[in-house]
Amino acid sequence: MILLAVIEIVSTLLTALFSWKLCAFVFAVGLVYILAFYLRARRRYLAVTEMTNKLNRILLGEKGLTLNSFCEGELSILENEIQKLLLHLKSQNEALKNERLYLSDSIADISHQIRTPLTSINLILTLLQKPDITPERRSELLRELSSLIMRMDGLVTALLKISKIDAGTIEFEREKVSVRSLIERSAQSILIPMDIRNQQLHIEVGEEYYMGDIEWSAEAFGNILKNAMEHTPENGEITVSCTQTPIYTEIIVRDTGSGFDEEELPHIFDRFYKGKNNTKESFGIGLALARSIIYNQNGTIKAENAYEGGAKFTVRFYKGTV
Repeated sequence: MILLAVIEIVSTLLTALFSWKLCAFVFAVGLVYILAFYLRARRRYLAVTEMTNKLNRILLGEKGLTLNSFCEGELSILENEIQKLLLHLKSQNEALKNERLYLSDSIADISHQIRTPLTSINLILTLLQKPDITPERRSELLRELSSLIMRMDGLVTALLKISKIDAGTIEFEREKVSVRSLIERSAQSILIPMDIRNQQLHIEVGEEYYMGDIEWSAEAFGNILKNAMEHTPENGEITVSCTQTPIYTEIIVRDTGSGFDEEELPHIFDRFYKGKNNTKESFGIGLALARSIIYNQNGTIKAENAYEGGAKFTVRFYKGTV
């Protein structure tokens, strides 16, 4: 404004040397221009002030406010960029809140899962200290103590594996894996329990293969097969079949058990979720670990009730990015 006023005065004085009429015209035009500039600048400053106040209110947590006052011009561009930044910050804030809630829930679940066997271990140790305990009872308590320690070790191991996967510190191999070799390897840990229950495992797999990590895949399918074994009655059957297409390799695990309750299906792969038919030894973490392993190998897993009865797990390993 000062610069414009100086220019106005100088221009008026110079034109006064030649003509008073021209001097009046220049003065009038300059005055109109200064007034127009002032009104436009004042409007812009008021708009910036309004935007700043609204931005402060948004940052202080007031909800329902958006920056959408301008339709065009430089301020509109600035406003849109600030709005994008606010949405990004809001999204990050929500993600951090969800992570904190998830961490809090996970710690509570882990504490609960560990506290139960620890309580039993303390009780067993108290009983073992009694002087009148019989050798038979001592042996029974020691076997139970050993079982509880093994359960805790299994829980801690599974939690460490999931934590490493979540943290992205594990590099999954990508090599050609025979599906038959994978299933035979995964089933090693359940062959004896299945034999005790007189259960049959049918592997209907040919030369199919996929690109992945056989070590971690065996961990995932070991948990899937273990879940099927635990929910299949005596003299039951577990069947593994496979098909291969140009897009994916699909592995299906079926059992002849009672299947899933409809209300349980959305939570099958949730960590620490235990269905109505789960055994007391179950921590509800095996299927969650299996899903994490499969997802990190460009795969998907789905649980459902088979049409002919029993539970059905469908795993697909895609050859391209899903």
